[in-house]
Amino acid sequence: MDFSKWVPLISALYMLLLATLSNCSLTPEELAEIPVNFLNFAKRPEISDWMVGIRRKIHENPELGFEEFETSELIRAELHKMGIAYKYPIAITGLVGFIGTGKPPFVAIRADMDALAMKESVEWEHKSKVEGKMHGCGHDAHVAMLLGAAKLLQEYRHDIQGTVILVFQPAEEGGGGAKIMADAGILENVTAIFGLHVSARFPIGTVASRSGSILAGSGFFEAVISGKGGHAALPQHTIDPILAASNVIVSLQHIVSREADPLDSQVVTVAKFQGGNAFNVIPDSATIGGTFRAFSKEGLMELKQRIKEVITRQAAVQRCNATVNFDDPFFPVTVNSEELHQYFGNVARDMLGENSIIEMKPLMGSEDFSFFAEVVPGYFYYVGMQNETQGQLQPGHSSYFTVNEDVLPYGATLHASLATRYLLEYQPESASSNGISHDDL
Repeated sequence: MDFSKWVPLISALYMLLLATLSNCSLTPEELAEIPVNFLNFAKRPEISDWMVGIRRKIHENPELGFEEFETSELIRAELHKMGIAYKYPIAITGLVGFIGTGKPPFVAIRADMDALAMKESVEWEHKSKVEGKMHGCGHDAHVAMLLGAAKLLQEYRHDIQGTVILVFQPAEEGGGGAKIMADAGILENVTAIFGLHVSARFPIGTVASRSGSILAGSGFFEAVISGKGGHAALPQHTIDPILAASNVIVSLQHIVSREADPLDSQVVTVAKFQGGNAFNVIPDSATIGGTFRAFSKEGLMELKQRIKEVITRQAAVQRCNATVNFDDPFFPVTVNSEELHQYFGNVARDMLGENSIIEMKPLMGSEDFSFFAEVVPGYFYYVGMQNETQGQLQPGHSSYFTVNEDVLPYGATLHASLATRYLLEYQPESASSNGISHDDL
């Protein structure tokens, strides 16, 4: 790589940040220049092409939750090349990197690493090489963006007034990797954490978020309904678990439609139904499973209780027995800090302009970033990547999901800008004297 081509831009960026970071009080104009210069830097081919290459390597070799060993190795290799210290392993495959003084204030920026258990249907040069696994939600892009942000931040690490913590997290897709990392203490003394997600719903060059609850809390359940199998021509000699499970599924839909407040969004979905292997044999048991979602912890607990009651009692009506299991952990509601919402808007407007900031409605999807946001003030947002001239992108968790790689500089810039300006604008008075450090990590 010929770094001489972009040395002048690095120098200009360095001089700007050297001038601004040496002051505790900056003018709005000085603050506004930081994300603009970062974006210009990130869009240079030497940086953007490097991020694209990282993303494609990860895409070709998808790994499920807590199995991201090669992905983690790639990340560590890139951090090592940049001279960035890190701690590994955390939560089996996770790691955290550190840029700055090692002293307060501390701010964290996060990327998730895991893929989905699904076959990729997109035919392209960098299609998944692992049968039945695919980066169908954009986590490969998230890792590339955070590494891109690390490259931007590392260029002026000596002038950062505080510490940026890079969180590379495993097992977001149901495994609760964020909870394990949070329980391991990675957010000790951190005062804020930011996370992003690429989105095909919003145009390239825009961002979307909201203050307060942005994503629902969720849980998963599985139930085994047991009866008595036999010949399909002689149902009177059986206790049919298929019929019982069917009645259970219908009854579960009544929880939301008849019991929940219509103004309190809730969802109960049965997405799994397994029973029997032959057309003329009634099986001994059937298994169903699904998810439930709400925007409060109380709502989730009420749904859990009613799901168990409905399954066991409705199965009993059909002379069957039922056992119900709930997967841990339940994902909390993702709640964005109101103060960080205002701060995010300021940074994003300086970077993209007023018309590129979208106030979105809450979604019933869930994110284990919520575990981080329960520990410290958190902020989760979406980075648009839809470009109609390139065709309609498919939503996440589709086997036809693709990433518009033009989004990578935007995500890297947002990460770097949010972290940099946070350290500038939220300097605690006691930061230099309280002796707090992350060196022991």
